[in-house]
Amino acid sequence: MESVVELIRRFVEEECKKPSSKYGYEPYPAHFVPVNKYCKILAGKLNADIEIVEIASWLHDIGSIIDGRENHHISGCEISERKLREFDYPEEKIRQVKHCIFSHRGSKNIKRESIEAQILADADTMSHFDNIGGLFNAAFVFENMDELGAQKAIRQKLINSYNKLSPEARDIIKPKFEAAMLLFR
Repeated sequence: MESVVELIRRFVEEECKKPSSKYGYEPYPAHFVPVNKYCKILAGKLNADIEIVEIASWLHDIGSIIDGRENHHISGCEISERKLREFDYPEEKIRQVKHCIFSHRGSKNIKRESIEAQILADADTMSHFDNIGGLFNAAFVFENMDELGAQKAIRQKLINSYNKLSPEARDIIKPKFEAAMLLFR
């Protein structure tokens, strides 16, 4: 029998493959997979509930994939709750996963009340350093920026992202941050 983590991972991948996906398949390998990787690393370092952070890592942006980016932390909670109930996942654990998803956005000032929620927020931010090309794509395609404007905006985004990280996450991502700053110089 497959684990709930694997069932959820497959659900998210299938949603990304659908023609109705707001961003196509690309977010799955370029964003969801790195977020999951960093969640597992941080959960191991911080003795967090690995199952909660893994499920939250796969579901954290499902609202964007299905409904679009605006308020995806809210729609993602609703989608996640329905999906996890389909698998008879325990209600207390659903609540924990939903809190991680609800509070993961760096642009929203939502208090993170668990180490698992902080891990997801950190991992989401850390993934920026694995996909700088994707940041440029978003700047060009979705924000209509020119090259110099995109360089300036992305450099600042990476600095802001790095400064928001917990000390443990900052230690892990520091070599990629320094490499990015060298390239943007």
